[in-house]
Amino acid sequence: MDNDKNRPGYRLALFATLLAVVVVLLGAYTRLTHAGLGCPDWPGCYGFIGVPQSEAQLAHAEANFPHAPVEAEKGWNEMVHRYFAGTLGLLILGLAVHALRRRGQDGQPLKLPLLLLGVVIAQAAFGMWTVTLQLWPQVVTAHLLGGFTTLSLLLLLCLRLSNAYPPLELPARLRRWAVLGLALVIGQIALGGWVSSNYAAVACVDLPTCHGQWWPAMDFANGFHLTQHIGPNYLGGQLDSDARTAIHMTHRLGALAVTLVLLGLAWQLRGAGLPRLAGLLLAALCLQVGLGISNVIFHLPLPVAVAHNGGGALLLLVLVSVNYRVRSPAVSVEASSAREMAGSGGSRAELAPTAMTPHGK
Repeated sequence: MDNDKNRPGYRLALFATLLAVVVVLLGAYTRLTHAGLGCPDWPGCYGFIGVPQSEAQLAHAEANFPHAPVEAEKGWNEMVHRYFAGTLGLLILGLAVHALRRRGQDGQPLKLPLLLLGVVIAQAAFGMWTVTLQLWPQVVTAHLLGGFTTLSLLLLLCLRLSNAYPPLELPARLRRWAVLGLALVIGQIALGGWVSSNYAAVACVDLPTCHGQWWPAMDFANGFHLTQHIGPNYLGGQLDSDARTAIHMTHRLGALAVTLVLLGLAWQLRGAGLPRLAGLLLAALCLQVGLGISNVIFHLPLPVAVAHNGGGALLLLVLVSVNYRVRSPAVSVEASSAREMAGSGGSRAELAPTAMTPHGK
């Protein structure tokens, strides 16, 4: 049972948020181990609920999917990701049902849980298309963005149900910095997805130059050709070296822009009397930049590459939390009135790191 401070459904939303972190990391692990086509069909695996193991099952798989020999390790990587994602979908369905049953009651969000349900349904469709369209980069990137969107919306739902952080009277300039930082981080995550889906992470293996040059040969037209044809199979990528270099270098430049803006945002937060929130932002930023540099220096080791995806998720969660914390009081008049009627008198304390940092890494 939820405590008096948190609204009903908070603990379920928090658990779903932590599970979403695990799903994001499992998705990254699946991509990075080249297991996206470990099961050539959807939602099952060679027509089974798990990876074929018995002689009869293997014979069935060979007869019905002759173009896709069974690789048990890759198959299980894909299926474990699907099991966790399916469980998350059921939790989000439960949150939506809970919201519908409590609609109209004080402080119960309705549109946000329903939006989450719509997003997770779309995610299931993108998961299917990722397989049926043979890892088409556009779909893979959209699927990654859908996962991060689900995670962000779940955190936002947790913050709203926590009933703990009333809006503050802060300069409009700070809110503009926060929105800009969030937009740039979302764009950088999209670029990261494009790097991953086009296998461009090791297009440059030196720093700070690329192929020993500050501005190497790059093919932006093909690197960002968003209407490229579908198929036959994008496992391993189909772009040439110059196109992959263009994608990689764009991601590097994006990282530079994000770093500069987030440093400015941290300065603004500190000046507004929110030093712990500024410190958390700087810590997440330094972690992510360090992981990105390590990916290049050590040639994309699997643990570091997965952690880089997790770092992106953490940075996004921090930016969502920052934007929630500095939101305008005008958007929460109804919630504030409800608190006054209840005599709760919300605290102006800063958002503690434990309230926004996922521990499921």
